[in-house]
Amino acid sequence: MTGVGPQHGIEGVADAEAFLARLVRLERDALVRLRPAGTPGRTALWARLPWGVLAVRTVAGAAGADATVVAGQLLAELAAGGTALPDRQDARWRWPLPPPASQRVETLPGGELRRLAEAAADTLRTAGAHGVGGRAVGQRALRDALLDHVAVVVTPDDEPGRPVRVTQRMVQGVIRMGFLGPEDSPGPDGVQVRAAGRWVGLVGPYGAVWSQKATDLVVKPVATHPFG
Repeated sequence: MTGVGPQHGIEGVADAEAFLARLVRLERDALVRLRPAGTPGRTALWARLPWGVLAVRTVAGAAGADATVVAGQLLAELAAGGTALPDRQDARWRWPLPPPASQRVETLPGGELRRLAEAAADTLRTAGAHGVGGRAVGQRALRDALLDHVAVVVTPDDEPGRPVRVTQRMVQGVIRMGFLGPEDSPGPDGVQVRAAGRWVGLVGPYGAVWSQKATDLVVKPVATHPFG
């Protein structure tokens, strides 16, 4: 019965539905994690996208607890006007989240991110049809190579020796999750590049994408090992 048992606490239903609908289109069985946001009366919806980055959108409403559920089930509950929290799947969430505090490094025009995303899509279509250098390339291998491509490099003023790299994985996350809004939207268009320790984020008007910096995972050889 509606109103009995754990409640999802979401009041910004339209915003949550927009996030969940895009998520479910990308991955039918996707999970979503509801967490109290840093601002009272707000809930952060976290999800891991199929290509390995985290997406988050903050909506109105106070989450009762930190809980993970199936995104499609929560979307169906919201569409039906219900308030119940779907069956919890907390044990299935296995990914760390970025720290709450981060530093703005740069602001990029939203139009530039759209251009980068479209250029990658054009490359994928062309290579799929004609190959690369006259040689056929598997779609999966080509897609992964494009996603790993560093689309933007930002050099912080206070740490010029530690550039912040934004991969195509992050760019695609912002675009595919609709975090820039419609192209003809009169609202804000800038996207902040933010850093928090080993994390890099792209924060748009309607949500953010975060990724851990793989370059921080340094393998050091052990000289005393018998095999080098």
